[in-house]
Amino acid sequence: MSEKKIILEDIAPIDLYGVNDSKLELIKKRFPNLKIVARGETIKAIGEEEEINQLEMVLNILTAYFNRYGNLTENAMEQILGGSVKRTGTADMADGDNVLVFGNSGLIIKARTVNQRKMVESIAKNDMVFAVGPAGTGKTYTAVALAVRALRNREVKKIILTRPAVEAGENLGFLPGDLKEKLDPYLQPLYDALGDMIPAEKLSYYLENRIIQIAPLAFMRGRTLDNAFVILDEAQNATEGQLKMFLTRMGSSAKFLITGDITQIDLPKHQPSGLPQAIKLLNKIEGIDFIMLDGSDIIRHKLVNKIVSVYDKLKS
Repeated sequence: MSEKKIILEDIAPIDLYGVNDSKLELIKKRFPNLKIVARGETIKAIGEEEEINQLEMVLNILTAYFNRYGNLTENAMEQILGGSVKRTGTADMADGDNVLVFGNSGLIIKARTVNQRKMVESIAKNDMVFAVGPAGTGKTYTAVALAVRALRNREVKKIILTRPAVEAGENLGFLPGDLKEKLDPYLQPLYDALGDMIPAEKLSYYLENRIIQIAPLAFMRGRTLDNAFVILDEAQNATEGQLKMFLTRMGSSAKFLITGDITQIDLPKHQPSGLPQAIKLLNKIEGIDFIMLDGSDIIRHKLVNKIVSVYDKLKS
């Protein structure tokens, strides 16, 4: 027997429960073996763990439906709860096995390729995962979605996102503004991913209260990162010393996900990247896993795959 508290995200209780809890009763009928107690934004479910997980998935589907269509009628709920998902136009939503996060405006974020699904499976089993592959394979986006899911599920207390502030042909010193304004462009992809997954007002709250922290890699020195889902993005631009520093920041209750592309190293030639060294040194340590993504995982415009292939041929 398990018990779990599920916090409603992105939907008001009245929209999910209905007047006089009429919609909530439909949910309870769908899960007769669960004891479901709803109070405000919190739903407490008691029963078998597998059924509780199914309930949580259904609640996410109902929330996504509401955000997509702006309403959630009892008829739509009955169809979704009864399994007639395709007739309601929510077939993609029902693919719950791969759904990571239900984002803004009904956006469904899920693992879309074989290696992205391997990332999801690996982070569930390991506390440190490296996801290495070329541009466009969804490494960063999938990593951020996993972090947001962990925060929503109360598996961690905060998310920490970091990148090396390395100049890819630009000169950081000549950029206008103060230090934050100079560094923010390097961190923008992380802000973009979060912006797809968390409503703007809530994201601002998380950032202001440091529940979500975004900072350059150098700012990690001296810290112990605990009770957190920590992502190091663009790890190929961390030097050997920087990467060792980062990896040793890991607290006892943390998940570390490191992403990188060893074909796009922007470090000066006299500074070797720490990512190839880490792959070589750490690949036999239990609890650390490496997911190698490739061209088959590229989900950007079809031209990106062709561009990557052409550049790869130059090196062979």
